Amino acid sequence: MRRFLHSLGKGMGETTFEALKEKALSLPLKPGVYLMMDREGTVIYVGKAKALKNRVSQYFHDPAGHTEKTRAMVAQIDHFDTIVAGSEFEALVLENSLIKRHKPRYNILLKDDKGYPYIRLSVRAPYPKFSIQGRMADDGARYFGPFGGRHDTQAILDALRAALKLPSCGKTFPRDQGKERPCLNFHMGQCDGYCRKEVPRSQHDQAIDQAIHLLEGKFSEVGKALRTQMEAAAENLEFEKAAALRDRLRAITLLGKRQKVVAGFLADTDVLGLYVGTVRSVVAVLHFQGGELTGRDLEVFPTAGEPVEEILSAFLVQYYSPRGILPRQILLPENLEGAADLARLLSHQAGRKVDLVTPQRGAKADLIRMAQENAKTECERLTTRAERTAKVLTLLAELLGLPEPPGRIEAYDISNTGASDIVAAMTVFEEGKPKKGAYRYFKLRDLTGPDDYASMGQGITRRFRHEIEGDGDVAHRPDLLLIDGGATHAAVASRVLAQYGLSIPVFGMVKDDRHRTRALVTPEGEEIGIQGAPALFAFIGQIQEETHRSAVGFHHKRHTKSGLGSTLEKIPGIGETRRKKLLKAFGSVKAIRQADLSALEEVLPRQAALSVYQYFRTNEEEGTCASSQGSPGAGG
Repeated sequence: MRRFLHSLGKGMGETTFEALKEKALSLPLKPGVYLMMDREGTVIYVGKAKALKNRVSQYFHDPAGHTEKTRAMVAQIDHFDTIVAGSEFEALVLENSLIKRHKPRYNILLKDDKGYPYIRLSVRAPYPKFSIQGRMADDGARYFGPFGGRHDTQAILDALRAALKLPSCGKTFPRDQGKERPCLNFHMGQCDGYCRKEVPRSQHDQAIDQAIHLLEGKFSEVGKALRTQMEAAAENLEFEKAAALRDRLRAITLLGKRQKVVAGFLADTDVLGLYVGTVRSVVAVLHFQGGELTGRDLEVFPTAGEPVEEILSAFLVQYYSPRGILPRQILLPENLEGAADLARLLSHQAGRKVDLVTPQRGAKADLIRMAQENAKTECERLTTRAERTAKVLTLLAELLGLPEPPGRIEAYDISNTGASDIVAAMTVFEEGKPKKGAYRYFKLRDLTGPDDYASMGQGITRRFRHEIEGDGDVAHRPDLLLIDGGATHAAVASRVLAQYGLSIPVFGMVKDDRHRTRALVTPEGEEIGIQGAPALFAFIGQIQEETHRSAVGFHHKRHTKSGLGSTLEKIPGIGETRRKKLLKAFGSVKAIRQADLSALEEVLPRQAALSVYQYFRTNEEEGTCASSQGSPGAGG
C-alpha cells in the first residue's frame, strides 16, 4: 500500500503524538479499517472500527490508561492510514484480508490460535457439519477462509447457523434422530429440529447448500431461491412455511447482501473512485487480488475545473504507464468517451487484454461507491475550511472580474411595514466569514412610502457618509457590495458610490421562485450565473440568507418596540406567549389578519385561533390600520 501522507516525525515525540492525535480527530464517524505504521513504513497493527474517529483517536489520548502492549505499539507509530468501509461486516472482512497480507506484529489477539482459522465442512458425512479448524488438512472436507481470528470466525459461523437454522448441538445424525425430544433451540425457533424423525434429510442438504453459497459470497442467488420458495408456499396456502422462509430471507439479508470485497470476479481488479473538492481532488484506487482487497492508493491534485471525464482519462494514462504489471479489469465511476482507445493502450502495455468497465448496478457498482467514499473522506480530511473559503473567494473574483479575491464583502437588504418603520441592514463578511460585530442597522426616515429603491439609496448613503466623515465603526472600505435585489437596486447603490467618488464593485443578488439566490447581476442588468459552481452558490446563498434574516430581525424588533403589536394585545385570550408565536409564524400583523382559520389553528389551540380569526373579521378597519402594508422590502 502506497504511503500517501508524509511521515509526521521521527520517533514518538510530543510533536508527533499531537500531530497524530489531530489527524485521528479529523477522521469520519464511519466504519472502516486502520493501519498503524512505523518509521520504515512497516504495518505494525491493523484494526477495525465501527467509527474510525472514535476508535483511532483513543490511541492518542492519555497513554496512562493503555495496556502495556498498546503503549508499546503506540510508541512505534510514525503514521497511519485508513480505509472507509460500507459496513461493520465489510470492515471485518477488510481487516482479515489486510492482516493476512501484512502480518502485523502487534495483532497478537488474532494470532492466539497459531494460525488463521478456517471453517470446515465435513462433506463426506451423511449430515455435514461445520466446525472451526486451525489449518487446512487433506481429509476430504471442504474449507472456507482463512479468517482473522477464532472469535471472528465463530461469530461468522454463529450468524450462518442462525440465518439458516442449522443445529449447533453435539448430536450426530441420523444416529440420534428420534432418541430425545427437540432441545430448547428448536422451541425458540433457532433450529429446524433435525433431531426429529419427520424432518427429511433433503431439508438439511438444502440448508447446507445455501450455507456454502453464502460462504462463497453468493448472497443474491440464495435470496432469489428463498424468495421463489416463499412465493410458491404462499400460492399453495402454506402460510406458516411461507412465513418461516420470509424470516430466513430477512436473516440472510442482514447477514450480508453480497460481500463486495470477497467476490470471485475480483481476481485481479482495480476499482477507481474520484471526488472533486473545492480546493483539491482525490482519486482512490482499491486493489483486489484473489477476491481480496490488498491495498489502497490515493492520488491528490489541485482542483482546476476540468470535467470528470478528462480527469479520469489523464489519470489512467499517467497512473498506469509507469507500472510493469496492470490489472485485468479496471472499474470506473464514469463512462469515458475514449474508453476503447484507453483500453487498447493499456492492453498493449500489459501484453494482454485490460478491460475498462463502468458498472451501473450490483456488487461492482457497490465497490465503486466504496472507492468514491474513500476519495471523498480523504479529500475532506485534507482540505481545511480556510482553504475551501479561499478557493470560493478566488472563484468569485474570477467570475466577477475582480482584481483579487474580496477580503471584505458588505451586503444590504430592506425590511418595512409601509411608510413607517423602514429599516436597512448591512452584514459584513471578512475572509468569507460573517463578522457580526461589524453589522450595522439604519432606521430610515423621511420616506413618502415603501419605496425599495429610495430606501436602499438612503441606507447606503448613510453607511458611506459615516465612512467619509471618519466614523470608526464603519471606517473599513469593502472590496465588494452585494445588494439583495435586481439590477435596479444595484444601480441605486452604484450611483450613491459615484456621488462619494468611490469605485467599489456592486452586484445585485437575484432570487429564484424558491427565494434562493440564483444569480448575480450588474447595475447594467447583465446576469452572472452561479448555480454551476455549487460551493460559490452556497456561499452567496449564505450571504443572502444572513442579510435577509438580519433585516427582518431588526425590523421585527423595531416593530415590537413601536407598539405595532398592540393590536394583538386587544384580542381576548391572546397573551404575550401566543402573540410571540403568531408573529414568529406569520411575520407581521397583516399576515395574521389575512390568515384563514386552519392556518391559525396550526399555531394556536382551536379556541384561541378562533378568537384571533373573529377579531380581525369584526374589527377589519382597526386590523388594517394596525398592520399597515406588512410587505418586506428589497429581497424581502
